[in-house]
Amino acid sequence: MELPVSGGKRASYKLETKNLSYTFCGPYDELNWIPIFKTQNRPSKFILHDVNCEARPGEITAIAGPSGAGKTTLLEIMAGKIAPGKVSGRVLINHFPMDAKCFRRISGYVTQDDALFPHLTVEETLMYSALLRLPGGGKEAKSRARVLMNELGLGQVSGSRVGYRSNRGISGGERRRVSIGVELVHDPAVVLIDEPTSGLDSGSALQVVTLLKSMVVNRGKTIILTIHQPGFRILELLDRVVVLSNGAVMHNGPLKLLQERLDFAGYCLPRHINVLEFAIDVMGRLVIQTSASFNNQFALTDHYEEARDREPKNGIEEKLISSPNSQFKEVLILGQRFCKNVFRTKQLFATRVIQVVVAGLVLGTIFMNVGDDHGRISLQTRIGFFAFSLTFLLSSTTEGLPIFLQERGIIEKETSRGAYRVSSYVIANTLVFIPVLLIIGLLYASSVYFLVGLRHEIDGFLYFSLVVWMVLLMSNSFTACFSALVPNFIMGTSLIAGLMGSFFLFSGYFITEENIPKYWIFMHYLSLFKYPFECFMINEYGGEEGRRRCLETEIGVCKLYGDGFLKQQGIKESQKWSNLGVMLGFILAYRVFCFLILWYRCYRTRK
Repeated sequence: MELPVSGGKRASYKLETKNLSYTFCGPYDELNWIPIFKTQNRPSKFILHDVNCEARPGEITAIAGPSGAGKTTLLEIMAGKIAPGKVSGRVLINHFPMDAKCFRRISGYVTQDDALFPHLTVEETLMYSALLRLPGGGKEAKSRARVLMNELGLGQVSGSRVGYRSNRGISGGERRRVSIGVELVHDPAVVLIDEPTSGLDSGSALQVVTLLKSMVVNRGKTIILTIHQPGFRILELLDRVVVLSNGAVMHNGPLKLLQERLDFAGYCLPRHINVLEFAIDVMGRLVIQTSASFNNQFALTDHYEEARDREPKNGIEEKLISSPNSQFKEVLILGQRFCKNVFRTKQLFATRVIQVVVAGLVLGTIFMNVGDDHGRISLQTRIGFFAFSLTFLLSSTTEGLPIFLQERGIIEKETSRGAYRVSSYVIANTLVFIPVLLIIGLLYASSVYFLVGLRHEIDGFLYFSLVVWMVLLMSNSFTACFSALVPNFIMGTSLIAGLMGSFFLFSGYFITEENIPKYWIFMHYLSLFKYPFECFMINEYGGEEGRRRCLETEIGVCKLYGDGFLKQQGIKESQKWSNLGVMLGFILAYRVFCFLILWYRCYRTRK
């Protein structure tokens, strides 16, 4: 088995950019053909302008420059993350135009933000990445993960959870190495890393760059990274430097050549300042002072190119496959990973279990034995209990929104590099939540049903539990759908809370269907409250027992039976099972919408 940083000959890749320019596009620039969005004579803002640089195999190429110089943008273009249609110029791989889709399969791109699952251990993180990226089985993936941990210096923390912010885990330097390891499981020939030393102390930063240098020396990888303020020891490990200033290349070549040109231009390097930091400061002043003649006076482009070796005809030599695993295997792997995340995330399981049990007991003691009383007040109290139960059940699952949003970034990243299909994730997510929410539903129903004094028959309890389970599944699917749609947590909670409130308003509890204005009647049928609310009513007041059950008496004579009350509310007993079918339809519809939105997001990320 091929492993990173071990010996062996493999294909190498040289990346070049030719006359690369990238212009900033505002939110309405793509609608410029519409008169109301048309901008008049607004000058274009160049992020990159006429960039020519290269990255060679067996070398570490660092892209340096001040903040806002275009370092990350250049790295993303070279990684195929920005659509070619938005970029002028060319990106070449072994002197051939880049095919972004193929290039992403033989390369690894590490973002500045570590997109990792905080509740997985270091070994699990690398193992699941190997399972999804490689066609081999579990033993091979585990072996690959262990070898990677040894090479990345993560052996001592293999059983520690990654952690994130409030969830304490491994250190920042270790987390950075885990992110690099995730991109190394398929042994990419090209590795692109955005700010690998950002936020790390000097020792951790040196350790990361030393690791990258060992890959270059031992495996001949092409490594490109962005860097802001490297120390002296890190500079010694860099082979080439591309210095950017205001989106233009000021230097492309070895550091030794940069120092020679600084000396030639009459700039003496002060003590205790490294050549790269000094060059960035000098170039910034020169661009401001002599921008018109700067390129003629101080054009720092390396014209000393090596003779070209014989390259593969198509630029990329590796045989690519559409997906490493079958969809069934993807669902199994993702389901296993998602199970661990769910059961280790307190908000998604432990807190929910405690919440439903406590809420069930509190509600049960408040509404205790209300079903044994007769009269209009008792009837309204039971209906109020059904309405409050639905409000609690439908709103409680929205607390999983931040978890869904955190996962969405990881999903977009993993699917963009071909690890698995979006449909596999949606299926796995759905299958995992089915038993989890069944347990939560049964706990709530068991704690509240008999205390309130609802129908004592076992079939009534089972039907009540089934409806509670379907409500939880509806709410979970609803949250998953909108977590795929909204940009952030604040907008997500606002949108979900607003829609839930609207659903409750049009459920039929406050205003009957006959009294809802025609132009709002569609909200009644789209309401997630309507159908389970009717199911609770039918379960309590329908059937043979409902025909015999007296709800109101007057002077010893029964004035209202259960079946009569259902007719007053416009509810038919035949809706007992058809409403469950409608609820199942809502579950499937929201899951399909979730898939379509995620697929579109991932498609845009790939394109």
